[in-house]
Amino acid sequence: MASLTSGDLSGPCTLASTPETNPSTVAPDDPAITIQFTSIPKLFKEIDAATGDILVVQNISQQDYNDIMHERDRRRRKFRLKRYYSESQMLIVTIPTMAHEILHAPLFGYIQAAVIQMGLDDVWYPMATTTYRTQGHPNRDGGEGDSSGGPIERQGPLWPTLVIEAGYSQTLVGLRRDMRWWFSASNHQVKIVLLAKLDSNHGQIIIEKWQEGPSGPRQGATTTRAAARLEPRRSQLITISRGSNTAHRVSRGPLRLEFALLFLRAPGQGEGDIVVSDTQLQRVASGVWRIR
Repeated sequence: MASLTSGDLSGPCTLASTPETNPSTVAPDDPAITIQFTSIPKLFKEIDAATGDILVVQNISQQDYNDIMHERDRRRRKFRLKRYYSESQMLIVTIPTMAHEILHAPLFGYIQAAVIQMGLDDVWYPMATTTYRTQGHPNRDGGEGDSSGGPIERQGPLWPTLVIEAGYSQTLVGLRRDMRWWFSASNHQVKIVLLAKLDSNHGQIIIEKWQEGPSGPRQGATTTRAAARLEPRRSQLITISRGSNTAHRVSRGPLRLEFALLFLRAPGQGEGDIVVSDTQLQRVASGVWRIR
């Protein structure tokens, strides 16, 4: 199981707002197939024919988005409506291929196992692929993560504290755009976003851990305004390089998730940060590369 320990990570890297990380745009180097929406039956056929794990659909009205969600649920289809941007009328669909699912599901499984080990599985629940709408704007942007979880006994909207987003045909730039959406749309209730990216060309899996921190003061900004601004910071970067059989090399592991961010309180006796070991990360990688 993932182990429990304490301590902080150092050296966070801030991701400034740029066109590449703007949540309502698609990066020009993103290889995802893009189509125009005409009808729900045609969209479902396009999803069935897709070979990657991401499909970008344009010209989606708010009503179209709601109708697609309803029809997907009625037909019990398994694809995810990863992100809907109401202003640009763009929908990003996740197609749950085996490679995509193995990138995130076993990783979340190790995290949940550590929660169970601490006896906190009646407090911190998997929230899976629940659909979330931008806080305060229920008829605007929406999104579904690959894996997520959080404490359920709290006030206000029930957003997860941890979200995992995975991708192999989606670029790392695209995944970072998703990360920013979670922090912004939840009004900072999401505390940690993990990005798992398969880079087949270089034989690597990249895991980035993001959390928010105060941004540096801007010229002309008051101290109060500067303190109130939060920016995503990459607090950990792990690479798993493919080796022979299961001898995969993990760099900058293990993965650490702070208890206070996951549970929104300080740890008590027998509780602590969740750590996914290098061995467990190697097992995740082995599963991915068996099918790629």
